Amino acid sequence: MRQQATDPFQAIADPSRRAILQMLARDKLTINAVAENFDMSRPAVSKHIKILYTAGFISITETGRERYCSLRQEGFTALQQWMAYFEGFWTEKLNALELHLASAASAKQKKPKDKKHLSSKKKISKR
Repeated sequence: MRQQATDPFQAIADPSRRAILQMLARDKLTINAVAENFDMSRPAVSKHIKILYTAGFISITETGRERYCSLRQEGFTALQQWMAYFEGFWTEKLNALELHLASAASAKQKKPKDKKHLSSKKKISKR
């Protein structure tokens, strides 16, 4: 029976789990090799591994007596989709701001710069 999936954002919220993902980005590692890089017990590292596994970030394969952890690209899909949504959102907002600033700059350039010239026209028309 497969365990309930862990929310991917909850899984990466912990700095130790993010460090594990970065280590696994370089190469697949045994759980013991991962544990050697942390100042925590092996059972604590195993809990972090389990969370990353249930979130879909890593796979675990058994080779002999060793269990190897490696990254799964599919685990990052939800994060990529979330980031893509907000990248599009901010791109749209910044493009709109750029258009607004460009139109404001062009409107400013169209206005006459010599205010004295305008005021003298008004005086002339009053006579």
